[in-house]
Amino acid sequence: REFNLRSGQFVGNSFVLPRSKQSADWLDKDTLVIARDWGPGTMTKSGYPFVVKVWKRGQPLEQAKEVFRGVETDMRTGARTFHDGDGHQATILIRKRNFFENEFSLLTPEGAQRIVLPLKSEIGALLKGQLIVELDDDWTPQASTTKVPKGSVVSLDLEAVKGDPRNLRPTVIFSPTAVEFEQEARATKNHLLVTTLANVQGRVYRYTLGANGAWTREKLSVPENTTVHIVSTNWADDRFFLEMDGYLTPSSLLMGDAVANSLQPAKALPPQFDSSRDMVEQCEAVSKDGTKVPYFVVRPKNIKHDGTNPTVLTAYGGFQIATTPDYDPVVGKLWLERGGVYVEANIRGGGEFGPAWHEAGLKTHRQHIYDDFAAVAQDLVKRGITSPRHLGIIGGSNGGLLMGVEMTQHPDMWNGIAIMVPLLDMLGYEHIAAGASWVAEYGSASVPEERAFLASISPYNQLRPDVRYPEPLIFTTTKDDRVGPVHARKFAAKMEEYHEPFFYEEIIEGGHGAGADLKERAQTEALVYTYFSRKLMD
Repeated sequence: REFNLRSGQFVGNSFVLPRSKQSADWLDKDTLVIARDWGPGTMTKSGYPFVVKVWKRGQPLEQAKEVFRGVETDMRTGARTFHDGDGHQATILIRKRNFFENEFSLLTPEGAQRIVLPLKSEIGALLKGQLIVELDDDWTPQASTTKVPKGSVVSLDLEAVKGDPRNLRPTVIFSPTAVEFEQEARATKNHLLVTTLANVQGRVYRYTLGANGAWTREKLSVPENTTVHIVSTNWADDRFFLEMDGYLTPSSLLMGDAVANSLQPAKALPPQFDSSRDMVEQCEAVSKDGTKVPYFVVRPKNIKHDGTNPTVLTAYGGFQIATTPDYDPVVGKLWLERGGVYVEANIRGGGEFGPAWHEAGLKTHRQHIYDDFAAVAQDLVKRGITSPRHLGIIGGSNGGLLMGVEMTQHPDMWNGIAIMVPLLDMLGYEHIAAGASWVAEYGSASVPEERAFLASISPYNQLRPDVRYPEPLIFTTTKDDRVGPVHARKFAAKMEEYHEPFFYEEIIEGGHGAGADLKERAQTEALVYTYFSRKLMD
Protein backbone atom coordinates (compact mmCIF):
# COMPACT_ATOMS: atom_id res chain seq x y z
CA ARG A 1 0.00 0.00 0.00
CA GLU A 2 0.98 3.60 -0.59
CA PHE A 3 1.99 5.44 2.59
CA ASN A 4 2.40 9.20 3.16
CA LEU A 5 5.53 9.75 5.25
CA ARG A 6 4.54 13.30 6.19
CA SER A 7 1.03 12.55 7.43
CA GLY A 8 1.90 9.10 8.73
CA GLN A 9 -1.18 7.63 7.05
CA PHE A 10 -2.05 5.41 4.13
CA VAL A 11 -3.07 7.30 1.01
CA GLY A 12 -6.63 7.26 -0.30
CA ASN A 13 -7.05 6.15 -3.94
CA SER A 14 -3.66 4.54 -3.43
CA PHE A 15 -1.65 1.86 -5.13
CA VAL A 16 -2.41 -1.50 -3.48
CA LEU A 17 -0.57 -4.59 -4.69
CA PRO A 18 -1.52 -8.18 -3.85
CA ARG A 19 1.13 -10.25 -2.11
CA SER A 20 3.78 -11.54 -4.50
CA LYS A 21 7.51 -11.72 -5.08
CA GLN A 22 7.74 -8.24 -6.54
CA SER A 23 9.56 -4.92 -6.74
CA ALA A 24 8.25 -1.47 -7.60
CA ASP A 25 9.56 2.06 -8.11
CA TRP A 26 8.06 5.41 -9.03
CA LEU A 27 8.03 6.59 -12.62
CA ASP A 28 6.23 9.72 -11.44
CA LYS A 29 3.82 10.49 -8.56
CA ASP A 30 0.96 8.77 -10.36
CA THR A 31 2.81 5.93 -12.07
CA LEU A 32 4.64 2.85 -10.84
CA VAL A 33 6.97 0.55 -12.73
CA ILE A 34 6.54 -2.97 -11.36
CA ALA A 35 8.04 -6.44 -11.68
CA ARG A 36 5.88 -9.14 -10.08
CA ASP A 37 4.07 -12.42 -10.60
CA TRP A 38 1.61 -11.46 -13.35
CA GLY A 39 0.38 -15.02 -13.75
CA PRO A 40 1.54 -18.16 -15.56
CA GLY A 41 4.65 -17.68 -17.69
CA THR A 42 5.94 -14.56 -15.91
CA MET A 43 8.27 -16.06 -13.27
CA THR A 44 11.80 -17.37 -13.75
CA LYS A 45 12.96 -20.85 -12.84
CA SER A 46 14.55 -19.24 -9.79
CA GLY A 47 11.11 -18.04 -8.68
CA TYR A 48 11.44 -14.32 -9.46
CA PRO A 49 9.53 -12.08 -11.92
CA PHE A 50 10.85 -11.42 -15.42
CA VAL A 51 8.07 -9.15 -16.76
CA VAL A 52 8.00 -5.40 -16.01
CA LYS A 53 4.86 -3.29 -16.43
CA VAL A 54 3.84 0.33 -15.93
CA TRP A 55 0.76 0.90 -13.75
CA LYS A 56 -1.07 4.23 -13.52
CA ARG A 57 -3.06 5.45 -10.54
CA GLY A 58 -6.72 4.45 -10.71
CA GLN A 59 -6.06 1.84 -13.39
CA PRO A 60 -6.99 -1.80 -12.73
CA LEU A 61 -3.81 -3.79 -12.15
CA GLU A 62 -4.65 -6.19 -14.97
CA GLN A 63 -4.53 -3.23 -17.39
CA ALA A 64 -0.92 -2.35 -16.52
CA LYS A 65 1.16 -2.00 -19.69
CA GLU A 66 4.11 -4.29 -20.32
CA VAL A 67 7.32 -2.38 -21.07
CA PHE A 68 10.00 -5.04 -20.67
CA ARG A 69 10.36 -8.81 -20.64
CA GLY A 70 13.28 -11.05 -19.80
CA VAL A 71 13.28 -14.82 -20.23
CA GLU A 72 12.43 -17.72 -17.95
CA THR A 73 16.08 -18.72 -17.52
CA ASP A 74 17.06 -15.29 -16.15
CA MET A 75 17.43 -14.82 -12.41
CA ARG A 76 14.98 -11.88 -12.35
CA THR A 77 14.14 -8.47 -13.81
CA GLY A 78 13.23 -5.16 -12.23
CA ALA A 79 13.37 -1.39 -12.55
CA ARG A 80 14.91 1.47 -10.62
CA THR A 81 14.35 5.20 -10.99
CA PHE A 82 17.26 7.57 -10.31
CA HIS A 83 17.03 11.33 -9.65
CA ASP A 84 19.64 14.00 -9.10
CA GLY A 85 19.64 17.45 -7.55
CA ASP A 86 19.63 19.17 -10.94
CA GLY A 87 16.31 17.73 -12.09
CA HIS A 88 17.55 14.79 -14.15
CA GLN A 89 15.73 11.47 -13.97
CA ALA A 90 16.39 8.02 -15.42
CA THR A 91 14.39 4.82 -15.04
CA ILE A 92 16.68 1.86 -15.62
CA LEU A 93 15.30 -1.57 -16.51
CA ILE A 94 17.50 -4.33 -15.12
CA ARG A 95 17.57 -7.80 -16.60
CA LYS A 96 19.57 -9.95 -14.20
CA ARG A 97 20.67 -12.84 -16.39
CA ASN A 98 22.29 -14.62 -13.46
CA PHE A 99 23.62 -13.73 -10.03
CA PHE A 100 26.43 -11.58 -11.46
CA GLU A 101 25.45 -10.52 -14.98
CA ASN A 102 23.08 -7.67 -15.81
CA GLU A 103 21.69 -6.08 -18.94
CA PHE A 104 20.52 -2.47 -18.60
CA SER A 105 17.96 -0.54 -20.63
CA LEU A 106 16.73 3.02 -20.34
CA LEU A 107 12.94 3.33 -20.19
CA THR A 108 11.90 6.03 -22.68
CA PRO A 109 8.47 7.09 -24.03
CA GLU A 110 9.29 4.96 -27.07
CA GLY A 111 10.12 1.89 -24.98
CA ALA A 112 13.22 0.16 -23.61
CA GLN A 113 16.55 1.43 -25.00
CA ARG A 114 19.46 -0.94 -24.32
CA ILE A 115 22.57 0.56 -22.70
CA VAL A 116 25.62 -1.41 -23.80
CA LEU A 117 27.62 -1.93 -20.62
CA PRO A 118 29.71 -4.90 -19.48
CA LEU A 119 27.46 -7.66 -18.17
CA LYS A 120 29.27 -7.54 -14.85
CA SER A 121 28.42 -3.98 -13.86
CA GLU A 122 25.96 -2.01 -11.73
CA ILE A 123 24.35 1.40 -12.19
CA GLY A 124 24.42 2.88 -8.70
CA ALA A 125 23.50 6.56 -8.87
CA LEU A 126 22.73 9.67 -10.93
CA LEU A 127 24.62 12.89 -10.20
CA LYS A 128 24.94 16.11 -12.20
CA GLY A 129 23.39 14.38 -15.18
CA GLN A 130 25.94 11.56 -14.95
CA LEU A 131 25.07 7.89 -14.50
CA ILE A 132 27.47 6.33 -12.00
CA VAL A 133 28.52 2.81 -13.00
CA GLU A 134 30.48 0.26 -10.95
CA LEU A 135 32.45 -2.20 -13.10
CA ASP A 136 33.11 -5.82 -12.14
CA ASP A 137 34.71 -6.60 -15.48
CA ASP A 138 37.27 -4.96 -17.76
CA TRP A 139 35.66 -2.68 -20.33
CA THR A 140 36.93 -1.27 -23.60
CA PRO A 141 34.06 0.91 -24.89
CA GLN A 142 33.27 0.86 -28.58
CA ALA A 143 34.27 4.52 -28.86
CA SER A 144 37.67 3.94 -27.23
CA THR A 145 40.80 1.82 -27.42
CA THR A 146 41.57 2.30 -23.72
CA LYS A 147 40.59 -0.49 -21.34
CA VAL A 148 38.92 0.49 -18.08
CA PRO A 149 39.94 -2.12 -15.47
CA LYS A 150 37.46 -4.15 -13.45
CA GLY A 151 36.79 -2.66 -10.04
CA SER A 152 36.60 0.88 -11.45
CA VAL A 153 33.81 3.41 -10.97
CA VAL A 154 32.96 5.51 -14.04
CA SER A 155 30.46 8.17 -15.06
CA LEU A 156 28.40 8.38 -18.26
CA ASP A 157 26.65 11.51 -19.48
CA LEU A 158 22.91 10.75 -19.40
CA GLU A 159 22.09 12.84 -22.47
CA ALA A 160 24.84 11.08 -24.42
CA VAL A 161 23.45 7.73 -23.29
CA LYS A 162 20.00 8.72 -24.55
CA GLY A 163 21.47 9.89 -27.85
CA ASP A 164 23.70 6.89 -28.57
CA PRO A 165 23.54 4.15 -25.89
CA ARG A 166 25.88 1.89 -27.87
CA ASN A 167 28.69 4.42 -28.26
CA LEU A 168 29.52 5.30 -24.65
CA ARG A 169 32.41 7.45 -23.45
CA PRO A 170 33.06 6.82 -19.75
CA THR A 171 35.00 9.08 -17.42
CA VAL A 172 36.94 7.20 -14.75
CA ILE A 173 36.17 8.28 -11.20
CA PHE A 174 37.91 5.57 -9.16
CA SER A 175 40.49 2.98 -10.21
CA PRO A 176 41.50 0.06 -7.98
CA THR A 177 45.05 -0.51 -6.78
CA ALA A 178 46.79 -3.71 -5.74
CA VAL A 179 45.25 -3.50 -2.26
CA GLU A 180 42.34 -1.02 -2.46
CA PHE A 181 38.96 -1.80 -4.00
CA GLU A 182 35.61 -0.02 -4.20
CA GLN A 183 32.68 -1.29 -2.15
CA GLU A 184 29.89 1.30 -2.56
CA ALA A 185 29.22 4.42 -4.64
CA ARG A 186 26.28 6.67 -3.70
CA ALA A 187 25.32 10.24 -4.61
CA THR A 188 24.24 13.20 -2.53
CA LYS A 189 22.90 16.37 -4.15
CA ASN A 190 26.30 17.64 -5.28
CA HIS A 191 28.88 14.96 -4.49
CA LEU A 192 29.64 11.25 -4.84
CA LEU A 193 30.61 9.10 -1.85
CA VAL A 194 32.76 6.04 -2.43
CA THR A 195 33.66 3.51 0.26
CA THR A 196 36.62 1.20 -0.27
CA LEU A 197 38.53 -1.56 1.43
CA ALA A 198 42.29 -1.02 1.60
CA ASN A 199 43.76 -4.33 2.75
CA VAL A 200 40.35 -4.95 4.36
CA GLN A 201 40.43 -1.57 6.17
CA GLY A 202 37.46 0.73 5.57
CA ARG A 203 37.94 4.09 3.82
CA VAL A 204 35.58 6.83 2.57
CA TYR A 205 36.13 9.38 -0.20
CA ARG A 206 34.13 12.36 -1.41
CA TYR A 207 34.25 12.99 -5.16
CA THR A 208 33.33 16.24 -6.88
CA LEU A 209 32.66 16.79 -10.59
CA GLY A 210 34.52 19.82 -11.88
CA ALA A 211 33.48 22.22 -14.63
CA ASN A 212 36.08 20.57 -16.89
CA GLY A 213 34.34 17.20 -16.54
CA ALA A 214 37.06 15.71 -14.32
CA TRP A 215 36.48 14.22 -10.87
CA THR A 216 38.51 15.20 -7.80
CA ARG A 217 38.49 13.47 -4.43
CA GLU A 218 39.11 14.08 -0.75
CA LYS A 219 39.41 11.47 2.00
CA LEU A 220 37.24 11.41 5.11
CA SER A 221 38.93 10.28 8.32
CA VAL A 222 37.82 6.97 9.92
CA PRO A 223 39.63 4.73 12.48
CA GLU A 224 41.70 1.65 11.60
CA ASN A 225 40.29 -1.90 11.79
CA THR A 226 36.80 -0.67 11.02
CA THR A 227 34.22 -1.18 8.33
CA VAL A 228 32.28 1.75 6.89
CA HIS A 229 28.93 1.41 5.11
CA ILE A 230 26.80 4.09 3.48
CA VAL A 231 23.47 3.97 5.29
CA SER A 232 21.62 6.78 3.56
CA THR A 233 22.09 9.47 0.95
CA ASN A 234 19.54 11.75 -0.69
CA TRP A 235 19.68 13.26 -4.15
CA ALA A 236 18.02 16.43 -2.78
CA ASP A 237 20.45 16.98 0.13
CA ASP A 238 24.19 16.89 0.83
CA ARG A 239 23.77 15.34 4.25
CA PHE A 240 24.38 11.62 4.55
CA PHE A 241 24.71 8.86 7.13
CA LEU A 242 27.44 6.25 7.53
CA GLU A 243 27.62 3.22 9.80
CA MET A 244 30.98 2.33 11.32
CA ASP A 245 31.84 -1.00 12.95
CA GLY A 246 34.87 -2.64 14.49
CA TYR A 247 35.34 -5.93 16.30
CA LEU A 248 35.69 -4.10 19.62
CA THR A 249 33.98 -0.84 18.64
CA PRO A 250 30.18 -0.67 19.04
CA SER A 251 28.27 0.18 15.88
CA SER A 252 27.94 3.92 15.45
CA LEU A 253 25.95 6.15 13.13
CA LEU A 254 27.86 9.10 11.69
CA MET A 255 26.21 12.11 10.09
CA GLY A 256 28.19 13.64 7.27
CA ASP A 257 28.15 16.88 5.34
CA ALA A 258 29.34 16.33 1.78
CA VAL A 259 29.87 20.06 1.20
CA ALA A 260 32.10 20.48 4.27
CA ASN A 261 33.54 16.96 3.82
CA SER A 262 33.02 16.32 7.52
CA LEU A 263 31.72 13.59 9.81
CA GLN A 264 30.30 13.80 13.30
CA PRO A 265 28.84 11.17 15.64
CA ALA A 266 25.06 10.96 15.52
CA LYS A 267 24.39 7.90 17.64
CA ALA A 268 26.21 4.84 18.93
CA LEU A 269 25.24 1.61 20.57
CA PRO A 270 26.46 1.26 24.15
CA PRO A 271 29.14 -1.40 24.71
CA GLN A 272 27.51 -4.83 24.90
CA PHE A 273 30.49 -6.66 26.38
CA ASP A 274 33.74 -5.93 28.21
CA SER A 275 36.44 -5.56 25.56
CA SER A 276 39.08 -4.00 27.81
CA ARG A 277 41.13 -7.22 27.92
CA ASP A 278 41.05 -7.78 24.16
CA MET A 279 42.84 -6.55 21.06
CA VAL A 280 42.62 -6.92 17.27
CA GLU A 281 45.51 -7.87 15.02
CA GLN A 282 45.66 -8.54 11.30
CA CYS A 283 47.73 -11.54 10.23
CA GLU A 284 48.49 -13.26 6.95
CA ALA A 285 48.59 -16.89 5.87
CA VAL A 286 49.98 -18.36 2.65
CA SER A 287 47.64 -20.62 0.71
CA LYS A 288 48.55 -23.79 -1.16
CA ASP A 289 49.25 -21.90 -4.42
CA GLY A 290 51.28 -19.16 -2.71
CA THR A 291 48.46 -16.58 -2.46
CA LYS A 292 48.63 -14.41 0.66
CA VAL A 293 45.39 -14.55 2.65
CA PRO A 294 44.78 -11.94 5.38
CA TYR A 295 42.76 -12.62 8.49
CA PHE A 296 41.76 -10.80 11.66
CA VAL A 297 42.37 -12.21 15.15
CA VAL A 298 40.36 -10.85 18.09
CA ARG A 299 42.07 -12.12 21.22
CA PRO A 300 43.07 -11.43 24.81
CA LYS A 301 46.04 -9.08 25.05
CA ASN A 302 47.94 -11.48 27.33
CA ILE A 303 47.45 -14.56 25.19
CA LYS A 304 49.82 -17.51 25.63
CA HIS A 305 51.14 -18.91 22.36
CA ASP A 306 51.02 -22.49 23.58
CA GLY A 307 48.25 -23.83 21.33
CA THR A 308 45.67 -24.08 24.10
CA ASN A 309 43.49 -21.06 23.33
CA PRO A 310 39.89 -21.99 22.42
CA THR A 311 39.41 -20.45 18.98
CA VAL A 312 36.46 -20.05 16.65
CA LEU A 313 37.35 -19.43 12.99
CA THR A 314 34.82 -18.23 10.41
CA ALA A 315 34.69 -17.09 6.78
CA TYR A 316 32.23 -16.85 3.91
CA GLY A 317 34.16 -17.06 0.65
CA GLY A 318 31.57 -16.49 -2.03
CA PHE A 319 29.39 -14.18 -4.13
CA GLN A 320 31.93 -11.33 -3.90
CA ILE A 321 30.76 -10.63 -0.34
CA ALA A 322 33.53 -9.17 1.82
CA THR A 323 34.03 -10.36 5.40
CA THR A 324 34.91 -7.19 7.31
CA PRO A 325 35.28 -6.00 10.93
CA ASP A 326 31.90 -6.13 12.63
CA TYR A 327 30.76 -5.58 16.22
CA ASP A 328 29.04 -8.77 17.35
CA PRO A 329 27.75 -8.61 20.95
CA VAL A 330 26.96 -12.34 20.94
CA VAL A 331 30.54 -13.29 20.09
CA GLY A 332 31.76 -10.73 22.61
CA LYS A 333 29.56 -11.84 25.48
CA LEU A 334 29.51 -15.59 24.93
CA TRP A 335 33.05 -16.10 23.65
CA LEU A 336 35.50 -13.20 24.05
CA GLU A 337 34.55 -12.42 27.65
CA ARG A 338 35.22 -16.06 28.51
CA GLY A 339 38.75 -15.86 27.13
CA GLY A 340 38.05 -17.23 23.68
CA VAL A 341 39.75 -16.18 20.44
CA TYR A 342 37.67 -15.19 17.42
CA VAL A 343 39.11 -15.21 13.88
CA GLU A 344 37.66 -14.01 10.56
CA ALA A 345 39.43 -15.04 7.36
CA ASN A 346 39.35 -12.99 4.14
CA ILE A 347 39.51 -15.95 1.78
CA ARG A 348 39.05 -15.91 -1.98
CA GLY A 349 35.52 -15.95 -3.35
CA GLY A 350 34.72 -12.80 -1.38
CA GLY A 351 34.99 -9.16 -2.38
CA GLU A 352 37.78 -7.98 -0.09
CA PHE A 353 40.18 -7.49 -3.02
CA GLY A 354 37.82 -6.75 -5.85
CA PRO A 355 36.30 -8.84 -8.65
CA ALA A 356 39.46 -10.87 -9.32
CA TRP A 357 39.51 -12.11 -5.71
CA HIS A 358 35.97 -13.38 -6.24
CA GLU A 359 36.61 -14.85 -9.68
CA ALA A 360 39.55 -16.84 -8.34
CA GLY A 361 37.01 -19.02 -6.53
CA LEU A 362 34.28 -19.35 -9.14
CA LYS A 363 32.91 -22.71 -10.27
CA THR A 364 35.74 -25.20 -10.85
CA HIS A 365 38.22 -22.86 -9.12
CA ARG A 366 36.47 -23.14 -5.74
CA GLN A 367 39.16 -25.35 -4.27
CA HIS A 368 41.18 -22.14 -3.83
CA ILE A 369 38.55 -21.00 -1.31
CA TYR A 370 38.84 -24.18 0.72
CA ASP A 371 42.63 -24.18 0.55
CA ASP A 372 42.71 -20.57 1.79
CA PHE A 373 40.57 -21.44 4.81
CA ALA A 374 42.72 -24.45 5.67
CA ALA A 375 45.85 -22.30 5.31
CA VAL A 376 44.52 -19.79 7.85
CA ALA A 377 43.80 -22.63 10.29
CA GLN A 378 47.30 -24.03 9.81
CA ASP A 379 48.78 -20.56 10.34
CA LEU A 380 46.88 -20.18 13.62
CA VAL A 381 48.37 -23.47 14.79
CA LYS A 382 51.85 -22.48 13.58
CA ARG A 383 51.65 -19.22 15.55
CA GLY A 384 50.71 -21.14 18.68
CA ILE A 385 47.37 -19.39 18.95
CA THR A 386 45.46 -22.67 18.96
CA SER A 387 45.60 -26.36 18.01
CA PRO A 388 43.14 -28.80 16.42
CA ARG A 389 41.95 -29.83 19.89
CA HIS A 390 40.87 -26.25 20.63
CA LEU A 391 39.88 -25.06 17.14
CA GLY A 392 36.27 -24.79 16.01
CA ILE A 393 34.78 -23.37 12.81
CA ILE A 394 31.42 -21.84 11.94
CA GLY A 395 29.72 -20.68 8.75
CA GLY A 396 26.25 -20.20 7.36
CA SER A 397 24.62 -20.54 3.92
CA ASN A 398 27.53 -20.54 1.45
CA GLY A 399 29.65 -20.48 4.60
CA GLY A 400 27.79 -23.62 5.65
CA LEU A 401 29.00 -25.25 2.45
CA LEU A 402 32.51 -24.13 3.39
CA MET A 403 32.09 -25.87 6.75
CA GLY A 404 30.94 -29.09 5.11
CA VAL A 405 33.89 -29.07 2.72
CA GLU A 406 36.41 -28.42 5.49
CA MET A 407 34.88 -31.19 7.57
CA THR A 408 35.17 -33.75 4.77
CA GLN A 409 38.54 -32.59 3.41
CA HIS A 410 40.29 -31.98 6.75
CA PRO A 411 38.44 -33.92 9.47
CA ASP A 412 41.52 -33.94 11.73
CA MET A 413 41.96 -30.14 11.81
CA TRP A 414 38.91 -29.24 13.91
CA ASN A 415 37.25 -30.26 17.15
CA GLY A 416 33.98 -28.43 16.55
CA ILE A 417 32.06 -27.47 13.40
CA ALA A 418 28.83 -25.42 13.36
CA ILE A 419 27.17 -25.91 9.97
CA MET A 420 24.42 -23.28 9.72
CA VAL A 421 21.57 -23.15 7.11
CA PRO A 422 23.93 -24.85 4.66
CA LEU A 423 24.24 -26.02 1.10
CA LEU A 424 25.70 -29.52 1.23
CA ASP A 425 24.40 -31.53 -1.74
CA MET A 426 26.20 -29.80 -4.58
CA LEU A 427 25.11 -32.28 -7.23
CA GLY A 428 21.46 -31.60 -6.46
CA TYR A 429 21.50 -27.98 -5.26
CA GLU A 430 20.10 -26.54 -8.53
CA HIS A 431 16.81 -28.32 -7.88
CA ILE A 432 16.50 -27.42 -4.18
CA ALA A 433 14.77 -24.17 -3.11
CA ALA A 434 16.36 -21.17 -4.93
CA GLY A 435 19.43 -23.14 -6.01
CA ALA A 436 18.98 -22.37 -9.71
CA SER A 437 19.91 -18.75 -8.87
CA TRP A 438 23.48 -19.69 -8.02
CA VAL A 439 24.71 -21.58 -11.07
CA ALA A 440 26.93 -18.62 -12.02
CA GLU A 441 28.72 -19.04 -8.68
CA TYR A 442 28.95 -22.81 -8.30
CA GLY A 443 28.55 -24.23 -11.79
CA SER A 444 26.02 -26.80 -12.97
CA ALA A 445 25.84 -30.56 -12.62
CA SER A 446 24.56 -30.60 -16.21
CA VAL A 447 28.03 -29.53 -17.46
CA PRO A 448 30.37 -32.57 -17.32
CA GLU A 449 33.50 -30.70 -16.18
CA GLU A 450 31.58 -28.76 -13.55
CA ARG A 451 29.73 -31.88 -12.39
CA ALA A 452 33.01 -33.69 -11.83
CA PHE A 453 34.32 -30.83 -9.72
CA LEU A 454 31.08 -30.46 -7.74
CA ALA A 455 31.16 -34.18 -6.98
CA SER A 456 34.73 -33.82 -5.69
CA ILE A 457 33.83 -31.11 -3.15
CA SER A 458 30.16 -31.84 -2.35
CA PRO A 459 30.08 -32.60 1.40
CA TYR A 460 27.05 -34.87 1.07
CA ASN A 461 28.76 -36.92 -1.62
CA GLN A 462 32.16 -36.91 0.08
CA LEU A 463 31.07 -38.33 3.45
CA ARG A 464 32.78 -41.68 3.98
CA PRO A 465 31.75 -44.48 6.36
CA ASP A 466 35.35 -45.29 7.33
CA VAL A 467 36.43 -41.75 8.35
CA ARG A 468 36.21 -40.38 11.88
CA TYR A 469 34.73 -36.86 11.73
CA PRO A 470 34.38 -34.18 14.39
CA GLU A 471 30.90 -34.21 15.94
CA PRO A 472 29.22 -31.29 14.07
CA LEU A 473 26.30 -29.10 15.02
CA ILE A 474 23.96 -28.94 12.01
CA PHE A 475 21.35 -26.17 12.08
CA THR A 476 18.53 -25.39 9.65
CA THR A 477 14.99 -23.99 9.52
CA THR A 478 11.91 -25.61 8.03
CA LYS A 479 10.82 -22.39 6.32
CA ASP A 480 14.17 -21.50 4.76
CA ASP A 481 13.00 -20.45 1.28
CA ARG A 482 16.50 -19.71 0.00
CA VAL A 483 18.63 -22.79 0.70
CA GLY A 484 15.91 -24.94 2.27
CA PRO A 485 16.25 -27.59 5.00
CA VAL A 486 16.82 -30.48 2.58
CA HIS A 487 20.62 -30.12 2.47
CA ALA A 488 20.95 -30.34 6.25
CA ARG A 489 18.46 -33.20 6.52
CA LYS A 490 20.18 -35.31 3.86
CA PHE A 491 23.62 -34.72 5.37
CA ALA A 492 22.41 -35.64 8.86
CA ALA A 493 20.65 -38.74 7.52
CA LYS A 494 23.84 -39.95 5.85
CA MET A 495 25.85 -39.35 9.02
CA GLU A 496 23.26 -41.37 10.90
CA GLU A 497 23.50 -44.12 8.29
CA TYR A 498 27.28 -44.21 8.84
CA HIS A 499 26.80 -44.25 12.65
CA GLU A 500 28.65 -40.94 12.98
CA PRO A 501 27.69 -38.75 15.98
CA PHE A 502 26.23 -35.29 15.31
CA PHE A 503 23.92 -32.67 16.78
CA TYR A 504 20.95 -31.56 14.69
CA GLU A 505 18.64 -28.60 15.29
CA GLU A 506 15.77 -27.61 12.99
CA ILE A 507 13.38 -24.84 13.96
CA ILE A 508 10.19 -24.17 12.02
CA GLU A 509 10.28 -20.39 11.61
CA GLY A 510 13.11 -18.02 10.79
CA GLY A 511 13.63 -18.35 7.06
CA HIS A 512 17.27 -18.27 5.99
CA GLY A 513 18.53 -17.22 9.41
CA ALA A 514 18.89 -18.08 13.08
CA GLY A 515 15.26 -17.59 14.08
CA ALA A 516 12.04 -15.67 13.52
CA ASP A 517 12.35 -13.38 16.54
CA LEU A 518 14.86 -12.28 19.16
CA LYS A 519 13.99 -15.14 21.50
CA GLU A 520 14.62 -17.79 18.84
CA ARG A 521 17.81 -16.08 17.71
CA ALA A 522 19.05 -15.91 21.30
CA GLN A 523 18.33 -19.62 21.75
CA THR A 524 20.22 -20.47 18.57
CA GLU A 525 23.25 -18.37 19.50
CA ALA A 526 23.27 -19.86 23.01
CA LEU A 527 23.14 -23.33 21.49
CA VAL A 528 26.08 -22.60 19.18
CA TYR A 529 28.37 -21.19 21.85
CA THR A 530 27.41 -23.82 24.41
CA TYR A 531 28.45 -26.35 21.79
CA PHE A 532 31.78 -24.59 21.19
CA SER A 533 32.40 -24.16 24.93
CA ARG A 534 32.00 -27.88 25.52
CA LYS A 535 34.04 -28.86 22.49
CA LEU A 536 36.90 -26.35 22.75
CA MET A 537 37.07 -25.21 26.38
CA ASP A 538 36.14 -28.22 28.49
